[in-house]
Amino acid sequence: MAIVWLNFNSGTLGHMDSANPQSGQPDPPPASESGTYTQQFQHQPVAARVPERLSRGALSTGVLVLDSPNEFVLDFLQGLTRPFQIAARVVVVPAVMEQFIKALTDNLAKYTQNFGAPMTLPKPPPRRPTIAEIYENFKLSDDMHSGAYANSVMVGHSPADFFFDFITGFYPTAAVSARVITAAPFVPRILDTLNMASQQYQKRHSPPPTGEAPPGTG
Repeated sequence: MAIVWLNFNSGTLGHMDSANPQSGQPDPPPASESGTYTQQFQHQPVAARVPERLSRGALSTGVLVLDSPNEFVLDFLQGLTRPFQIAARVVVVPAVMEQFIKALTDNLAKYTQNFGAPMTLPKPPPRRPTIAEIYENFKLSDDMHSGAYANSVMVGHSPADFFFDFITGFYPTAAVSARVITAAPFVPRILDTLNMASQQYQKRHSPPPTGEAPPGTG
């Protein structure tokens, strides 16, 4: 009998094979008394497999960010043609959210250096819609309710567009779980939204400084 587990937080692979301990593999690290052991593995995002159904990407004109203490939900909106809809829903942990913000910030800086600043979009109307109004106008398909999980992200651009490849680095093959494409003029506003969501998350969920009680517990 073989028991295999993956620890994605630490990037290790564990394996126990009571019937065939060697299994034709190189000598494993020293095993514990129970016969279990761990091995390091690492995927390169640029080598991630792209499923055919995701290869064309989903066109987005903006993003709506929801959060909980454990994750962010990124709903990429398509508001160009009717019916308006959620083009992609991606679920990431806070560390990947920060990685996404940094990668997009760096890409936007390189884009501006090479091609100039993206065209400035008109300001949105003063009245901001409620979340209920947004989801009334932007339809979320049944197969998208749970979203696509990602534990890394890769960002790139051309003179006209940016792409976001959200990736799962699960063993044995890293794969793109969602691909989003947006025109360059939308990127500064998307980045502003991500930064604002991250800052609000930090205010609500970061532990208080040592010696201070959490809000509402005094």
